[in-house]
Amino acid sequence: MSEDRKKTAAPAPPGQDGKPKTAADGGREDFPEGWSPWRDWDLPPTIRDWEPEEGERERPERRERRRTPSSPQNRERRAPRKTRPAEEREPRSPRQTIAQKRLHFRRRWRRIVRENKAHRFPESERLPIQLMLFFWGLLPMWGSLLQERVLQKNSASRQKSAQSAQKKRRWRIHPLVFLGGGCVLAAAVLFVSTYTNGVTVTYDGKVLGSLASETEAEEARAELETVTARTLGRSFTIDDSLIQYDSGLLRRQDLVDKEVYEEALSEEVGMVTAAYCLYVDGERIGATPYQGALEQLLKQIQLSATNEGTISVSFAENVEVKEEYVPTDSLMNLGYVAETLYSTKTAEVTYTVAKGDTWSEIAEDHGLSSKELLALNPGYDIDKLQIGEILTMSASVPYLTMTVVQQEHYVDSVAFDVEYTESPDIYVGDYKVTSAGEFGAADTVANVTYVNGQETERTVLSSVTLRQPVTEYRLQGTKPRPTWLPTGSFRWPTTGRITSRFGGRSSPGGIGSTNHKGIDIAVPRGTPIYAADGGTVTYSGWMGGYGYLVQIDHGNGYVTRYGHNSSLTVSVGAKVYKGQQIARAGSTGNSTGSHCHFEVRYNGVAKNPLNYL
Repeated sequence: MSEDRKKTAAPAPPGQDGKPKTAADGGREDFPEGWSPWRDWDLPPTIRDWEPEEGERERPERRERRRTPSSPQNRERRAPRKTRPAEEREPRSPRQTIAQKRLHFRRRWRRIVRENKAHRFPESERLPIQLMLFFWGLLPMWGSLLQERVLQKNSASRQKSAQSAQKKRRWRIHPLVFLGGGCVLAAAVLFVSTYTNGVTVTYDGKVLGSLASETEAEEARAELETVTARTLGRSFTIDDSLIQYDSGLLRRQDLVDKEVYEEALSEEVGMVTAAYCLYVDGERIGATPYQGALEQLLKQIQLSATNEGTISVSFAENVEVKEEYVPTDSLMNLGYVAETLYSTKTAEVTYTVAKGDTWSEIAEDHGLSSKELLALNPGYDIDKLQIGEILTMSASVPYLTMTVVQQEHYVDSVAFDVEYTESPDIYVGDYKVTSAGEFGAADTVANVTYVNGQETERTVLSSVTLRQPVTEYRLQGTKPRPTWLPTGSFRWPTTGRITSRFGGRSSPGGIGSTNHKGIDIAVPRGTPIYAADGGTVTYSGWMGGYGYLVQIDHGNGYVTRYGHNSSLTVSVGAKVYKGQQIARAGSTGNSTGSHCHFEVRYNGVAKNPLNYL
């Protein structure tokens, strides 16, 4: 309690002993009637003039009991409690002590809150509670001060807004000014969006187009010069005197892209042209300026090889269409491009010699004559081929290899079985048909692959037998075969160099025929001559220009002749086997040197021996 308050406080009423009752004597401080603890405080009127309501007033008996402290109830309440001696008390645990202090604090706090709600000024001897009560009492004053500050700020802001509104009213602009400014701005935007600065390019008196700047035009010119030089394979520059640039104000819609201008300049220069080029395995076949024309041509080529059963059509080569610059004179009509694609080209084909290969067989397998094969491989000894040697072949192949897969439906033949019965009357390796077999028939569906019209693969999808095949019965020989019987193949009669080939020739020294019916094999005099295959000697002696000649009939339509011999070792009617010596080489008859003239005749017609050896 403050000093001022102590001075103004009224003395407490005396008790029964004539002394004032104080809180220390177990009572409470009483104040004169009408005295208020708030009279010396500058408090709001609502707090200072507060009176309890009807329901909040104390009952008379309670107020009377407080005023008469000597009443039996008060005496009984103030009577000192009987306490037990300290030695009889039970010791308290720390938890109980904390719980008791907590209970005591709670009771004190409830009293303070109750006194505050009853609008009685609570008091306490403790400093923390006094400070809390002090600040609690200052809260209403602080609230009033804050409210005044807020009101002052609001009034100041309203004054400023009023002043600014008054200034705006002073400087109000006429609407026509805004309308005129808007029109001017719109006109400026329209002009800028419609017109711009640009340059118009003229080449040799012809306007090519308008660009945004001269720099862009020069870049297009430099790119065209580079492309032209690379396409032509030499340096190239455009004459400066032919190009003119005129700068000025241009409409934006009249400007063209750099690529468009570059194409127009390329057309005027005329050295190279942007075209669509057809490449097959990296080789340019042709070029055309029309977009999509080459793709349509390839599609037409594929459609020409299709029908209702076609599954797929494809090219074996890598076919591409590229857009690029080409020399103007290299542009082709689509008809020439199609003709080129349908034509053939010479391609180098190689073959590796394997065991058992002969020169004539290799040539025949590749559709060539022995002379054509030798022309492609000059310097080779056709009589002494080595396994692993690589021969160069030449074949005409088309530019495009078209692979077509067709689904075909057809009636296929079904092979018959063959049953053999041994016969001691037939030579080993020969047989005789006693009951001919018959092929069956089957309804077949297959996928057939054609490469440039040639079948390369056939895959049967289904086969339904329509007619069963009939088995064939044969007699198989067990009789030992004589050595002189023909084997069906010919060996070389001797080993040497071929000096004259089959066919037309210029007769050496004017001796002999110009239509050579065999081959001449140069060998030293006396070299053994062997039978090319087994057979019967039908001639052995002198025969005009042949000199000493041996002729053997092989019994299968083939007859062989061996001429210009120095001596003969067989006679007519003798049976000879393949590889048996029949003569010795010489130079009798129409001959210019020692050699063996060898002929092969089938049914009386002379054949090229190199096709059989």
